[in-house]
Amino acid sequence: METIQLSVLDAAGQPRLAGGPAGHVSLTYTAAYQPGDRIALTVSAPGQYCVIQLEDTMPPALVYLQKQAVYFTIPFGEQAIVYSPKSFVGALHVLRARFATPAEVAARQNLAFNPYDQHGDTGFYPHASANVETRGESVFAARNAIDGVFENTSHGQYPYQSWGINRDPAAALTLAFGRTVCLDELRLTLRGDYPHDNYWVRAEVEFSGGETMTLPLTNSLEPQCFPLATPIRAQWLVLKELKQAEGPSPFPALTQLEAYGVNEQA
Repeated sequence: METIQLSVLDAAGQPRLAGGPAGHVSLTYTAAYQPGDRIALTVSAPGQYCVIQLEDTMPPALVYLQKQAVYFTIPFGEQAIVYSPKSFVGALHVLRARFATPAEVAARQNLAFNPYDQHGDTGFYPHASANVETRGESVFAARNAIDGVFENTSHGQYPYQSWGINRDPAAALTLAFGRTVCLDELRLTLRGDYPHDNYWVRAEVEFSGGETMTLPLTNSLEPQCFPLATPIRAQWLVLKELKQAEGPSPFPALTQLEAYGVNEQA
């Protein structure tokens, strides 16, 4: 039987609370988090689809664990302002993790969604990274583009976090799936804090198999949808060659990137 273990670890890696191993784990942590605390999720074997909810003010997400043990660092200070001010605070936290059902794994879904993504090699997917993030600030990090928060009429801390490109015309965002998926549609929601913001009129997407597509964009505040003429198998994609519109503002940004399709079944 495959099992999950869920733990809250202190800065030294010692467990404050642990649950499992089991097929479904729920923890109630009745203390305030401290800087350096991490949540550890361990499965009996890597290569598992799990549904996780690492903070009860945030939505559950279906993620793919490429590693046997993965970690989520509790955000503090500047790192915390991209989350709801209700999240990770106080002395009562409910954490949940379970294996995804076959139906959940097989369903058509947004394969980019992961509100628990963080910088670095997290070991679980989807994962967003970029070659530039404005001033290295959390409110402009690549992970903001896959967190499921669509508010885009301002910029800065929650709920207006976005991927910011620091005015770099060579900026590119990589979305890694950690396994092979079959994509049939992309959606981009641009940040539209006009007139502070500008927007892109065109973007290019490159897929891991070598396929490319051009996305014509407008200044719409709504998600802009791009069905793929033929489904594409991919392990990752790169959003790049971002062409900015004419105008006085040098600040285009991305609020959400969605990638719809299905997980490729073995």
